[in-house]
Amino acid sequence: MRLLALTAAALLASATTVLAAPASVNVAVGPELQKKFEKTYGLREAEFLTKDLRESVTAQLAKKPIYDGARVELVLTDVKPNRPTFKQLGDTPGLSFESFGVGGAAIEGRMIAADGTESPIKYQWFETDIRQSRANWIWSDAEWTFDRFARRLARGQEVAGR
Repeated sequence: MRLLALTAAALLASATTVLAAPASVNVAVGPELQKKFEKTYGLREAEFLTKDLRESVTAQLAKKPIYDGARVELVLTDVKPNRPTFKQLGDTPGLSFESFGVGGAAIEGRMIAADGTESPIKYQWFETDIRQSRANWIWSDAEWTFDRFARRLARGQEVAGR
């Protein structure tokens, strides 16, 4: 009898989990940054960064049921690489992948809650000290920015402050 009750309770719990739709996340590139990708960084980098930002935010919001049914629309407005991109290496003779600098990213957008309430989002972080730069690869600081932004957004910090 107890086993039947526990099984029924487990099925009920899983049914409510299935009914809740996770937050949807859309990421676009701002027009000025799109020009920079076309001219300087390369279009492949835009695809990589938008996918990385979307996955970071989706993963963090999935941990918080309060965001179920929400829609997040983000625009990547600026990025700076830590190392030269492949396009930059091809376009500039003498440039080395060993070169590195400070990087980061800027993000804007809005969150639309399941009830239709809209909240603006704006976040940016760029490393200012070369000694603290996470220059392991091309987009180290930008990826760190995405992860930090996603955690803060999931905690409600980036929406509540607006």
